[in-house]
Amino acid sequence: MKFFKEYSFFAFFSEEPVNEPKAIWVAPTKNRAIINFLTFMVLNIFILQHKFTIYPPYLTTFYSIYFRRGKIKKVTKENLFFFSGSLTFNITAKMMGKHSYREDKEEMRELLRQYENLRTGRQHSFLEEESFERIIDYFDEKDELLKAMEASELGIEQFPFSSVLMIKKADLLLASRKYWDALEILERAELFDSNDINLFILKTDAYLALDQQGKAVELLEAALLQFDGDERIELLFELADVYDDYEEFDKVFDCLKLILEEEPNNEEALYKICFWTDFTGRNEESITLHLKIIEEFPYSELAWFNLGAAYQGLKLYEKAIDAYLYAVTIDEKFDYAFRNMGDAYLRLRKFKEAIEVLEKVLELSRPEDVIYEAIGHCYHKLGNFAQARFNYRKASHLNPEDSKLYYKMALTYINEEQWESAVKQLEGAMRIHRSLPEYNLAMGECKMQLKLFKEAIQYFGNVVRSRPKSIAGWEALIRCLFKAEFYEEALEQCVAALKITEGKPLFIYYFTACLFALKKSKEALLQLEKAMEISPRQVKKLIDLHPAILQNQQVVDLIARFKKGKRA
Repeated sequence: MKFFKEYSFFAFFSEEPVNEPKAIWVAPTKNRAIINFLTFMVLNIFILQHKFTIYPPYLTTFYSIYFRRGKIKKVTKENLFFFSGSLTFNITAKMMGKHSYREDKEEMRELLRQYENLRTGRQHSFLEEESFERIIDYFDEKDELLKAMEASELGIEQFPFSSVLMIKKADLLLASRKYWDALEILERAELFDSNDINLFILKTDAYLALDQQGKAVELLEAALLQFDGDERIELLFELADVYDDYEEFDKVFDCLKLILEEEPNNEEALYKICFWTDFTGRNEESITLHLKIIEEFPYSELAWFNLGAAYQGLKLYEKAIDAYLYAVTIDEKFDYAFRNMGDAYLRLRKFKEAIEVLEKVLELSRPEDVIYEAIGHCYHKLGNFAQARFNYRKASHLNPEDSKLYYKMALTYINEEQWESAVKQLEGAMRIHRSLPEYNLAMGECKMQLKLFKEAIQYFGNVVRSRPKSIAGWEALIRCLFKAEFYEEALEQCVAALKITEGKPLFIYYFTACLFALKKSKEALLQLEKAMEISPRQVKKLIDLHPAILQNQQVVDLIARFKKGKRA
C-alpha cells in the first residue's frame, strides 16, 4: 500500500489587495486529481451559496496556501483557470484509498477494541501490520496526534522491520515539528525499503522546515534517477513546489516542462504551466512544447488553450485567437478560452467580435461585473453609448463599490453632452473615491459646461494640487478661468503652469490669449511669435480658447507668415 501524507489546502479569492478569505476548505488526500476535483466542487457550492464571483484569469489573482502539517509551505499565485469547469474525474472509493473513512464502522470499532486490549495488557487477538496502519490513520484523521503516535510506537514494537509504520511515525513527528527526530526514523525506514516514494517526500518536508532547501533539492534530484512513471511525475511536482518556495521560478517551469515531455496529457501540469509561462515570460518555449503536445494529442483543449495564452503573451493576438478557436471547437463550454479570446479581440480593437465572444462567456458562466464592463467598453469604443451604459450599469449592480463603473457611465453622457446626467454618475463615483484626479477633471468639465464656473475651478484646482505636473489639469483650469473671464487669474496660472511644465508651448499660447483679453496686444504678439516658433501646430488651441483673436489682422498675418515659411 502506498502511503500519502495528509494535505490540507486553503484557498481564497479576492481582488487585490487581499482583505479576507472568501472560501476555506481542507482536502483529506494528497492525490492531485482528487484535490482538483474537490476544489472545483467546493468552490461551485460556495459560489451558489454566497453568490461570490469568480473573475477571469487575466483580470484577477488567485492565491493558494498549501499547509503541510501545520507549517505554511508557500503562498503562490495561480491562474484561476486551474479550476476550469472542464475538470472531470471519476472519484471512486478505490481512488480515495484502501482505508478511507468509508470502512465499515463495526469493523473499525472491533479493531480499536482489540488495540485497546493490547495497549492495556489485556487478552487480545493478533493485530496485523495493516491493522496498525488503519488505527494510526483513524487517530490521525481525528487530530488525536498523541494517540496516533502511541499506536505507531506499539506497531513498530510488534513489527520492528516495517518501513510503512516508521514512515507513518515520521509523518506524525513532522506534524509535531520534531524535524530531526523525523529525519532519524526516516533513515531507519530507508534501510528496510529504499523504494518508498514517501521517504523522499517526507524528508523533503523536513529539510524545508529546517530551511535546508539545498538538501531538499539534492534529495529530490537523486530520487528522480531512482523512480519512473507516476512516482517520477509525483517527485517532479514536489521539486517544482520546492523551487516555488524559494522563488526559483524558472526551475518551476523546467519541472513542469519535464512532466509534460514525459506525460504530455498530464492535466495538472497543463493547468499550472499556463500560469508559469506568463509569470516567467517563457512564451516561445511554451509554444514549442504545446505544438509537440498537439501533434500527439490534437484534441487536447488544454494544450490549445495554453498555446493561445503563449501567443497572447507575445502579443500575437491573431494566432492566439486561432488557438482558442480550436479549444472551443473541442470543448464548446470552455468559457476561459472565450474570455481570453475576448481579451485578444479587444487588443486588436475588433470590438464587434469581442462583444460576441464575451456574450458567450455570459451564457456559459454566472454573470460577472468584469465581463459586463468589457462589453460596455466595446460598445463605448463603437460609439454606441446607450448600450455601453446598459452594460456598465449591469456591472455596477454586481459590484456597486467599483467607482470606475460610475465614472465610465459619466463619460458616455459627456460624449453625448448630457452634462447633468454625467454629474449624477460622477457624484456616485466620488462618494466612493472623492480625490481621484480623473473624477475631479470630468466633474470640472461638466460644471464648466453648465456655466457653474466657481465649482468647476474648485474641481480643476483639486487636479492640479494632486498632480502638479499634469498638463491636462493645468489646461482645464486655465480654460475655465478664461471662459469665466477671470483673465488676471488665468494669466497667473499660465505663469505657474509654464514653470512647472518647463515651458510647454500650449501654455505660451494660453498666456497669449490672456494678454490679448487684457488688451496687452504688443506683448501678446511677441508671445504668439515665440509659441509659433516652437510648435506652430498648437495654434489651434489658441483659436479654440479665444476665437475672436482671428479678428486681429496682425494675428492673422503672423499665422499666415509661419504657414508660408513652412511651405517654403
